[in-house]
Amino acid sequence: MKLRTTALAAAVALALMACGKKEETAQAPAAAPATEAASVAAAPAADDPAVKWINEEFQPSTLSKDQQIEEMKWFKEAAAKLKAKGVNEISVVSETITTHEYEAKTLAKAFTEITGIKVNHDLIQEGDVVEKLQTSMQSGQSIYDGWISDSDLIGTHYRYGKILNLTDYMEGAGKEFTNPGLDLKDFIGTSFTTAPDGKLYQLPDQQFANLYWFRADLFDRDDLKQKFKAKYGYELGVPLNWSAYEDIAAFFTNDVKEIDGKPVYGHMDYGKKDPSLGWRFTDAWLSMAGTADIGIPNGMPVDEWGIRVADDKCTPVGASVARGGATNSPAAVYALSKYVDWMKKYAPKEATGMTFGEAGPVPAQGQIAQQIFWYTAFTADMVKPGLPVVNADGTPKWRMAPGPNGPYWKQGMQNGYQDVGSWTFFKDHNPDKVAAAWLYAQFITSKTVSLKKTIVGLTPIRESDIQSQAMTDMAPKLGGLVEFYRSPARVAWTPTGTNVPDYPKLAQLWWKNVAQAVTGEKTPQKAMDSLAEEMDDVMARLERAGMTNCPPKLNPKGDPNKYLSDKGAPWKKLANEKPKGETIAYDTLLTAWKEGRVR
Repeated sequence: MKLRTTALAAAVALALMACGKKEETAQAPAAAPATEAASVAAAPAADDPAVKWINEEFQPSTLSKDQQIEEMKWFKEAAAKLKAKGVNEISVVSETITTHEYEAKTLAKAFTEITGIKVNHDLIQEGDVVEKLQTSMQSGQSIYDGWISDSDLIGTHYRYGKILNLTDYMEGAGKEFTNPGLDLKDFIGTSFTTAPDGKLYQLPDQQFANLYWFRADLFDRDDLKQKFKAKYGYELGVPLNWSAYEDIAAFFTNDVKEIDGKPVYGHMDYGKKDPSLGWRFTDAWLSMAGTADIGIPNGMPVDEWGIRVADDKCTPVGASVARGGATNSPAAVYALSKYVDWMKKYAPKEATGMTFGEAGPVPAQGQIAQQIFWYTAFTADMVKPGLPVVNADGTPKWRMAPGPNGPYWKQGMQNGYQDVGSWTFFKDHNPDKVAAAWLYAQFITSKTVSLKKTIVGLTPIRESDIQSQAMTDMAPKLGGLVEFYRSPARVAWTPTGTNVPDYPKLAQLWWKNVAQAVTGEKTPQKAMDSLAEEMDDVMARLERAGMTNCPPKLNPKGDPNKYLSDKGAPWKKLANEKPKGETIAYDTLLTAWKEGRVR
């Protein structure tokens, strides 16, 4: 996915000054070793660019200022080796979201001043990033020296053999340009950027999850709680299953109807025939319903797109039920049916004609009670002072929580989607330019700058940043973001997995087929049948064309009943797709997170 958001939260900005001194004090070592003391004694002058940036911009940090200076010294020395080889300028690209805007406008300038290597950091729409990346893969000539590309393409990158294997690079050709303080174990998303061969192909730069959003102030009202329990027989709270979500959606839309004289809706979504409609589904909607097999980070052998792989856990063998896949299985059809029904019954009537970008700001206007499919990258735009969903003291009236699951979902399955924008390099590109781009990638993900970048964009990548005092201080104004990322829940929300052999070719099939169900041109079953067949057709072409690693090898078509099962995906149709609704109190949920449980 994809999004996105452009404005920074004023509350976030105000937190910076307060956090800086506290973080520096909290993180600084009690006593520096002799070697460190010596390096500090030889610290650069106050007019050194690194010192200026550390003092004026790179605060707070989980490193002390002395440690930051040491890290920047290493970057300068590494850059000097590349400049001696004639590398004075590089070009990189990313999609346009708040985090990447900060990188392009601020961190690129800092890197240029500190190292002497100029960075041209282009910001373009996500679809354009994918298109240019695909063009480069087909031509064998990389347009950029480095790319920030969604980890959704990890299966694509591995199979085509065009992308640099970072594990081997860091130990070989790129060793002298790999920051000793990189600390890969501190990154929270590397399991998502690791290919079937166990090697790292992308370095996480930012990440955000797809969670459940709700108006905690409305859910806490005694009158509404009493009315809900009287009608449904259980407490109004965070829904654990889709049955409860549906009940709550109906309650606010049909029973409550108005809040403060304005209409209130129990659901929000979007349904216009547009590429963004594809994200609505490929970003794990089917897995939330329970379409896939059990397995983290993605279902195995059948993943959240319904694609089955062979026993080698790598070779795609089909998406349709007739080939052992699950894209048109009962669970997938159920997922599409609920998406269409809820949007038409419980969301504002305009929702069916909206794109992702148009629908995104609607909950902040104050008339939406809950939203099942909501990206945490919206957080910055949801905490602006003066919004109807923000209290006078700057705390939000809303909260985020894990999304509820459909009736086919089972413990151990992927819970939902997490976007992980990650650094990606072509292995046959100019090695010196790659090294310089790799240097820049490490710079903008380094401990020197990553905490400040997290505060700006709210897309954390490091455990040390998440656990920092700065994030503790900000937590009350972020509606559960910090608590989520400090909990084990964060690893149950995962990006598109390695079963998808060619993300660009397959992803574009979704929105056109889903749209036909929204308009009523096709039933949900027929729409998913068409999607599954088209996915199989694309994989058949990939099989004929060949791929460097694990090309598809489709199973022959057979009787779907041969594959439908109650033991694994594709799952048989349930006799009852609406069990009793279940909810949980938000405070109980927070306690579970703090105690190290997903729920």
